[in-house]
Amino acid sequence: MKILILGAGQVGSSVAASLAREDDDITVVDKNADLLLALQDQYDIRTVQGAAAHPSVLARAGAEDADLVLAVTNSDETNLIACQICHNLYHTPTKIARVRSTAYLDNPDLFTQGDIKTIDMLISPEQIVTDYIERLINHPNALQVLDFADGKVQLVAVKAFHGGPLVGNPLRELRDHIPKTETRVAAIFRNGHPIIPKADTIIEADDEVFFIAASEDILSVMGELRRLDKPYKRIMLAGGGLIGARLAKALENDYQLKLIEANPQRAEFLSEELSNTIVLLGDVANEELLQEEDIDKIDLFCALTNDDEANILSAMLAKRLGARKVLSIINRAAYVDLIESSSIDIALSPQQATIGSLLAHIRRGDIVAVHSLRRGAAEALEAIAHGDRNSSLVVGRRIDEIDLPPGTTIGAIVRGEKVIIAHHDTVIEAEDHVILFLINKRYIPQVERLFQVGFNFF
Repeated sequence: MKILILGAGQVGSSVAASLAREDDDITVVDKNADLLLALQDQYDIRTVQGAAAHPSVLARAGAEDADLVLAVTNSDETNLIACQICHNLYHTPTKIARVRSTAYLDNPDLFTQGDIKTIDMLISPEQIVTDYIERLINHPNALQVLDFADGKVQLVAVKAFHGGPLVGNPLRELRDHIPKTETRVAAIFRNGHPIIPKADTIIEADDEVFFIAASEDILSVMGELRRLDKPYKRIMLAGGGLIGARLAKALENDYQLKLIEANPQRAEFLSEELSNTIVLLGDVANEELLQEEDIDKIDLFCALTNDDEANILSAMLAKRLGARKVLSIINRAAYVDLIESSSIDIALSPQQATIGSLLAHIRRGDIVAVHSLRRGAAEALEAIAHGDRNSSLVVGRRIDEIDLPPGTTIGAIVRGEKVIIAHHDTVIEAEDHVILFLINKRYIPQVERLFQVGFNFF
């Protein structure tokens, strides 16, 4: 696939790095020569310096035969205009624009001409991260919560704790503990290394366990792996930018909410916009301020500024001062690795959260949802099976008959409204939504080929 990425900032460079390992033909456009040079030094991609929305620059970048244009510069208008030009001049099959303004996000019909979409998808990394944090708040015990099949199925990552009923016991006993609940452990990471789960695999304390289940069964399974935490009541948000403001708006009617913002004008604006949130003017890493605001009574502290160092320091300080759990947004991948074993409970990378939304448009085969996991090393995806036994490598076959790549697990199947937790003898039918977990994303092309139908199907 020939992919044109407009913008070499954090999102653009992260997507380029992810796709460069997958044999896609990648071209990146940006005004900043230093950013482009850094990408060229690390990855086998082509770069073009220039303004992303200029027709001559798009022509030099090869927009004429691009399969997908991903416009992720820091300007909403540049992204929208670039996609519009690619639509009008080159009829580019897929056009995705990053936008921040809710005025565009709330009016997607602006980019439709009759029955034709001039821009196929608007993405907002800030909204994706906000939704992600909301899911974590709804599941206080989880490290990650990922939705599939319109929320019918969830893949959840938890850390197994001492005292969990299943800790120290083999996986085969899970069914004995919760006989009325169907679930599947998709993968286990121990000290950062993946373990393929088998019936005799023993779960140890501090294992990171990924399991899949129908959404209504998630809490039952969590209870087998760790003591269930109480729901959050008091939440403090450090940073009132786009993410902080959106999250406060979404949470303020259900939680006791405080928000710290360092910019006086922004703090005043937020105090007028938010009706049930206490807005505080100050430094997010000010120890006296945190103590004055009873940080030791806070259930969840979320560090959401644009400054990685401020987020890390404020989250670690909040934890030391008694906050029950802390979450920090971290943009630089190297920082995520450094703090993984620190006092910060959850480190969230906006780039990795956003990449999943984009990959569903890039994967071959009918892939409808993709989630990037373990900082891009692993992946979970939802694929739709088409065809019949003659034209498909999966339809009409039992799971143990399918030639799955190493480390690949089929966790669940959604058939209409029915959720089926996968077993070795489960037979896949046409139009099933199949949820897979890959501990090594280098096998993605093999999975894609499994879900592509042969020409005889048509």
